[in-house]
Amino acid sequence: MQTVLLLILPLLPLLSALVRWFLIREDDGKAANLFHAAALVLNLVLTVWLLFLGDAEITLFTLMNRLPIVLRSDLLGRVFLTLVSVMWLLSGLFSFGYMKHEPEGRRRYDSFFLLTLFALNGLCLSGTLVTMYLFFELMTLLSIAMVIHTGSKEAVAAGVKYLLYSVAGAMLGLLGIFFLTGASESQVFAMGGTLSGDVPLWVVLLAVIGFGAKAGMFPLHGWLPTAHPIAPAPASAVLSGVITKMGVLCIIRILYYVVGAEYVAGTWLQTVLIILALLTVFMGSMMAFCVTGLKKRLAYSTISQVSYILFGLFLFQPNGFTGSILHLIFHGVMKNLLFLSAGAIICNTGLTDVRDLTGIGKKMPVTMWCFTLAGVGLVGVPPLPGFLSKWELVSGSLATGIPVLSWLGPVVLLISALLTAGYLLPISISGFFPGEGAGECKYQEVRPLMLAVLLFLTVALVALGLWPDPVLNAARTLAAGLM
Repeated sequence: MQTVLLLILPLLPLLSALVRWFLIREDDGKAANLFHAAALVLNLVLTVWLLFLGDAEITLFTLMNRLPIVLRSDLLGRVFLTLVSVMWLLSGLFSFGYMKHEPEGRRRYDSFFLLTLFALNGLCLSGTLVTMYLFFELMTLLSIAMVIHTGSKEAVAAGVKYLLYSVAGAMLGLLGIFFLTGASESQVFAMGGTLSGDVPLWVVLLAVIGFGAKAGMFPLHGWLPTAHPIAPAPASAVLSGVITKMGVLCIIRILYYVVGAEYVAGTWLQTVLIILALLTVFMGSMMAFCVTGLKKRLAYSTISQVSYILFGLFLFQPNGFTGSILHLIFHGVMKNLLFLSAGAIICNTGLTDVRDLTGIGKKMPVTMWCFTLAGVGLVGVPPLPGFLSKWELVSGSLATGIPVLSWLGPVVLLISALLTAGYLLPISISGFFPGEGAGECKYQEVRPLMLAVLLFLTVALVALGLWPDPVLNAARTLAAGLM
């Protein structure tokens, strides 16, 4: 049964996209919504089913008689797949109300939303470097349609920038794949690594930087604050909350499933990677603090927060890895909630600058409370889940004993948390406490379905903070197996 699900999960969104494009009329919104929701719900059901079935593997075909294209279900892939399926469903449901705000091109948006899910499912289930690279490139090419959805000059320019950065990063990743494939005793991913020969560390560095472009890691981060804000809010949510994590997935596969943690730990490469991650954490927080565009502020925040995850991975220490997996999941929930809350505000008010949101909490209290809780969670205030993931990251950093970096890491994370409070919490404070002479806000809450999605994510956020054991145990199981 597992092997059948391995085939169905990528094929389902692909076939659904074709049906949406060719068989459902552009003006039949009700049928489109029902079909879209059914496809996303079924995708989640199959993902949960696979989650409980365990490991499986299937070879689809072989390129040039020596490069197998393999789909494989392991614990890491299932964790990522679950995050993708849940967030894709919620963002899809939210788009039903939001896209009435941007009705043109709805069929194109829905179709490419499902096509991108096809690439993501395949990427999460990839069993070899070549398979991973093929789906990674497909993800880039298909998701660009969501960035340029509005067709404006700014959107097209952002899409081109997104494409150029992504292709440049993918080329660096491909260079690493050439070397790593030739030096591996097995092309199928294995915990602890598969290398049978030496690979220059600079090759591994270029591969990590290349796939790190999708995660917004310095120096290939420049596309993210341009592309994410210009896309429709449901697309921005999954671009920041999900697609950036695919760069993280590829880095984990390279460092932990091909190269092996022992090959990199204690070398100059580890030092360089930690410095790049900490630089990105600080830079992203500073830029988010300085800009006033709501979605651009959240995009810079993503640059910073995803590098928290990378920092933990580069420690090559069990607590650090556990913190990375936890923050990957928690950030996915929090950032989707932040972007969808921002989308609700923009959809209802047309306001895109944080300085114009004074008093918005008086008329959109539920939306602003959801935004506020997500912001507080991102800062790392207990009992919300961001505190737990950051605690594990700091513990992992201190346990490494690396000169300077072992204590510098926690200092940078603390400064970033303070900056996060500085660029998110004032939005909520001015929204609920506008002060005298602020004027009367005339706006109201968004449509019930959009509000229901925000509330579901908020409840999930609180639940993950109060009862984190299932994800914590999965993260620790992964860490124990890899190190």
